[in-house]
Amino acid sequence: MSLGPGTRLGPYEIQSAIGAGGMGEVYRARDTRLERKVAIKVLPSHVSGDPALRERFEREARTVAALNHPHICTLHDVGHQDATDFLVMEYLDGETLAARLVKGALSIDQALAIAIQIADALDKAHRAGIVHRDLKPGNIMLVGEGRRGGPSGPPVAKLLDFGLAKVTPAAVAASGLSMAPTGMTPVTMQGTILGTLQYMAPEQIEGQEADARTDIFAFGCVLYEMLTGKKAFEGKTQASLIGAIMNIDPPPLAPVVPLAPPLLDRLVRKCLVKDSGARWQSAADLVEALTWSADGTAANAASEAAAAQTRRAPRIWIGVASGSLVIALASVAFLVYGRATVPEPHVTRLDVMTPPSSDPFSFALSPDGKQLAFVANTEGNAQRLWVRPLDEAVGHLLPGTDNAQYPFWSPDSRAIAFFADGKLKRVDVAGRTVETLASIPSMRGGAWGPDGTILLAENTGPLMRIPGSGGAPVPATQVAAGQGSHRFPSFLPDGRRFLFVATIGQADLRGVYIASLDGGAPKHLLVSDYAARYDASGYLLVTSEGVLTARRLDLRTLEITGDPIAVAQGLGTPALLGEPAFSVSTHVLAYRGGAATRRQLIWVERTGKVKGTLGGIDESAQSAPALSADGRRVAFFRRSSANVDIWVEDIARATITRFTSDASADLEPTWSPDGQRIAFSSARNGTFDLFIKPADGSTDEQPLLTSSLDKAPQDWSPDGRFLLYAVQDPKSAADLWALPLNGDRKPFPVVQSAFDDVHGRFSPDGRWIAYASNETGRYEVYVKPFPGPGGRWQVSTNGGIYPQWRRDGKELFFIAPDNHMIGVGVNTSTTFQAGAPASLFATQLATGGNVGIGSFVSRAEYAVAPDGSFLLNVTAGDAIAAPITIVENWDATLPR
Repeated sequence: MSLGPGTRLGPYEIQSAIGAGGMGEVYRARDTRLERKVAIKVLPSHVSGDPALRERFEREARTVAALNHPHICTLHDVGHQDATDFLVMEYLDGETLAARLVKGALSIDQALAIAIQIADALDKAHRAGIVHRDLKPGNIMLVGEGRRGGPSGPPVAKLLDFGLAKVTPAAVAASGLSMAPTGMTPVTMQGTILGTLQYMAPEQIEGQEADARTDIFAFGCVLYEMLTGKKAFEGKTQASLIGAIMNIDPPPLAPVVPLAPPLLDRLVRKCLVKDSGARWQSAADLVEALTWSADGTAANAASEAAAAQTRRAPRIWIGVASGSLVIALASVAFLVYGRATVPEPHVTRLDVMTPPSSDPFSFALSPDGKQLAFVANTEGNAQRLWVRPLDEAVGHLLPGTDNAQYPFWSPDSRAIAFFADGKLKRVDVAGRTVETLASIPSMRGGAWGPDGTILLAENTGPLMRIPGSGGAPVPATQVAAGQGSHRFPSFLPDGRRFLFVATIGQADLRGVYIASLDGGAPKHLLVSDYAARYDASGYLLVTSEGVLTARRLDLRTLEITGDPIAVAQGLGTPALLGEPAFSVSTHVLAYRGGAATRRQLIWVERTGKVKGTLGGIDESAQSAPALSADGRRVAFFRRSSANVDIWVEDIARATITRFTSDASADLEPTWSPDGQRIAFSSARNGTFDLFIKPADGSTDEQPLLTSSLDKAPQDWSPDGRFLLYAVQDPKSAADLWALPLNGDRKPFPVVQSAFDDVHGRFSPDGRWIAYASNETGRYEVYVKPFPGPGGRWQVSTNGGIYPQWRRDGKELFFIAPDNHMIGVGVNTSTTFQAGAPASLFATQLATGGNVGIGSFVSRAEYAVAPDGSFLLNVTAGDAIAAPITIVENWDATLPR
């Protein structure tokens, strides 16, 4: 039974749904008597008549009521109304530990703080004769500002959901509630498993009776996952997972969490012993051991801080006498001991919290390792550049940096170059003055060399170079036949050679290359989906499947030696091909964890009310949803490993089918009016060309238009005669052209200017084209007749991108700079007339760093359904993936 807002259960007024599971639906509600928020868990109507399940629901009420602990969710009330049974519990404003772990592992101190709280809660439950039996991250809630790593201390953990708890007679006495006799017998029938398999103890899997040590095994699984970001036990099938739990020990902590004290590794291993008799025998013992481990970690951190202070002390010593004394003491030490003692470097870590960001991987350390530049959203959702000196508590917003992307530093760490609105710009960090250095239509990273040379990367093609003072870009590399794009460059220490990653194109030609400003053929260093970075320690850093590894690179022979060494795990996966999730500078490392690409398709009414979802959460960054004319199918492209393919979902049948499978990138699906064909763009020949394929996949795709310029389909005319597409032309930026699908099939320009003209869409009658252009300095939406001649009309008044028509042609939609959906009434009966723009609702579209830029391959992350509702592709979860972790002397433990 679903309860809508305003529904009353006794004195409780339902406000909104929170979630649902096998044992109930949970709602946020208001206690009208005490004027406080509460959480209400309702027994589902389809199981309320089942005596066993009803008994289990009542048992949860008695179980929770028996517990009073700061880290156990409080039960306020139990109710029954109109055949509806419900619990009234403490409302917790936060996120589950499971949601937090999606963003990556926790720091050691945070993990220990949470672990101590949960272990203490378990101790309270076990002393009351209660075994939880379903301990997992999804049943642990994190509340308070500390959960975000802020200055207010560690997060507060609350243990939830005793729906599978085993209640013993001792617990009945403690609760003061009556209990049916069946409640005193084991909950499960013989051979039945209750709980979540990933966290089950071996005896629980075998159907044996659970006790406190069963919870301790699950606790060990949770603690291991908090520290490493990975499940303690994994398997591709249920059978293989059970086999792993029964027979295999998880990898030790040390290789994954180098700073974890040995005591902590032993503590976790003792939790996960297969034989329950050899585990920790009580949660009380576990709390004590965790406290020892936390004290040891704190002492180690203090030692590291003292050592760091010692290393930094010479920077603050003042005076000739002091300096002379240091020299004299050093001389004596050398004479006595034969050489000066150099203290071993210590590894120190810092988590930098940033404002929410739709482009969380646009960050860079300064060359001197003292400052961090990053991109984050500000009020109004504008994306701007920030700088955080690492010896200060807060970052500083740099004015004049709207729509900033991919910052990179000048060699002297005094200025930052960044991309915005089709331009390469420079901002002086001290004076904060902004100047334009070059025009570049698409942006895929840059690097600033010691001699002032700046390398630039575009969406496709070679790297370009300009002087540090600015100028017209010229090629710095040459794209080989079969390659599509050179991206995300970085200079090596000599200032002449540089690294870059080749993406798109043929699979065997992709990977990390080294090239030189002096020319010559680039050398292929290694296969990788992402850019690599070189550190002064002599190591090359690169990510794969979320793991950051280091490998020795000999700069004389340009050979990689030795096996890769894991440096960090749980790094985020950028949606953009080639983009790294880390930055490194002179023994200082910065990286960001989390799954920043989780996306969800949702149905939204024009009032902004969400009326449903389509499919599940996509972990592979689905993009550009396109509805067929009848609204029954949606096509989109998604990334899988280094591949980008088009997929089609049948909405009614809830089935998803891969539509393309070429090793190159396939983008921008565009339906024919009759739904029989799909046009798309592919870089399989090194350049984005237009292809066409039957929507049912009955035959292979065929080239539709090939040329030396990159192209992407925009829309198909309602009569099926023309395909509107965008062209990336170095001479005139992005333009809109039309390809006749009959006759001589000779393309002709529709909108062509010196500016970016993108996001073209046909009106339902085919007589008009809506598009966006940045000729005024920001993107605005325009309409012009098709195929012409005639003038044009500006529809937006305060910026706009991604126009789309309502199916009856009487309204035009677009996205405003603040990410609101805008509607404009239009009349196209004789000439074009437009009304005043009106905001419909705020969106959270998964547009990442491409919001408002003129990338010819950027398409709307929403579609308009035949009934006037919207299908939105939104970010699932927080816009920010995780804190940016800074590690000083990250290489201290690596071989020299």
